[in-house]
Amino acid sequence: MNESATIKVWDPLLRLFHWSLVVSFAIAYLTGDEEGELHVLSGYVVSGLIAFRILWGIVGPRHARFSDFVTGPGKVVAYLRSLAGGKPQHYLGHNPAGGYMVIALLIALAVTCYSGLAAYGAEGHGPLADGTSLPIASAYADEDNEGMENDHEGMEGGESAWEEIHETAANLTLALVFLHIAGVFVSSRLHRENLVRAMITGRKNKS
Repeated sequence: MNESATIKVWDPLLRLFHWSLVVSFAIAYLTGDEEGELHVLSGYVVSGLIAFRILWGIVGPRHARFSDFVTGPGKVVAYLRSLAGGKPQHYLGHNPAGGYMVIALLIALAVTCYSGLAAYGAEGHGPLADGTSLPIASAYADEDNEGMENDHEGMEGGESAWEEIHETAANLTLALVFLHIAGVFVSSRLHRENLVRAMITGRKNKS
């Protein structure tokens, strides 16, 4: 690659975040049925990475900031039209559609992580232990021994509800990941630049 025709766009921390998230989410998803320590640990890593990305989106370098790529719907539509026409507008950072994908992935991942922590907390573990009851659980509350039994049933009901939310959010995140990969492939072809390599080297075409 001719470096004179490229420019440094993605900073090292952003690239490290990106590939760390790829690995940690893959591990978390593939170990979801086991619900063992590796699944929990990878979930914590994903949660930390999300927190970092939000912070970096505010105080990071120009192209890492949300203000650089979160635009109005009009720009997204215009970009998608240019993409469909085979002559997409070029952006040094994220294009408008890619920017929306970043936000969608962060939200989906955040819901996945929180619901996972809530389900784990309903089992009496993690930072959300004893504080994750859903409205469905409170309906079982009663007095004396019967109340204790119903509280236990309520905790199980709350855990089951959180697990269902967690699984749905994880599958939605995976669907967004595949859509993101498809978008990267299409954009790479039409822009005639390797966007995967760009996220490794940090360099993109100037135009």
